[in-house]
Amino acid sequence: MQKRKSHTDISFNIWSGIFFGLGAVAFIDEAVFHQLLHWHHFYDLSTTSIGLISDGLFHAFSWFATVASLFMVADLKKRRVFNFKLWMGAELLGAGSFQLYDGIIQHKLMRIHQIRYNVEIIYYDIAWNVLAAILIVIGFVLIKKQINLIKK
Repeated sequence: MQKRKSHTDISFNIWSGIFFGLGAVAFIDEAVFHQLLHWHHFYDLSTTSIGLISDGLFHAFSWFATVASLFMVADLKKRRVFNFKLWMGAELLGAGSFQLYDGIIQHKLMRIHQIRYNVEIIYYDIAWNVLAAILIVIGFVLIKKQINLIKK
């Protein structure tokens, strides 16, 4: 039997999902675009060595966020207040938010790296940011739907 969720339990579900989404999308970005495709480093305004160091720090951040979220999930499950659909909505929200932050702040405003170099970048930017926006919208819809169900 599942316990009734308090406001704190709902927040904890959301934050653990957000952390997992941030960590997961950061890991995918780093593994795919940095390591496998060699399209860029986290910080491209210096030497390749600095770029590799920045990738390592970025990778560590992604794992810290992911592991922290899993400790939170373990606590939620132990207390029988874990809500998978709410958590998935928050995960999508976290993933989309990180990706949109990366695409707008890091790529365009700070210019510390681009998605890819020596190509017509606008198509990559549109795909990157539209996918981020879709993840955010789906995440918000799932979260709102679950919160409405919990409050009934």
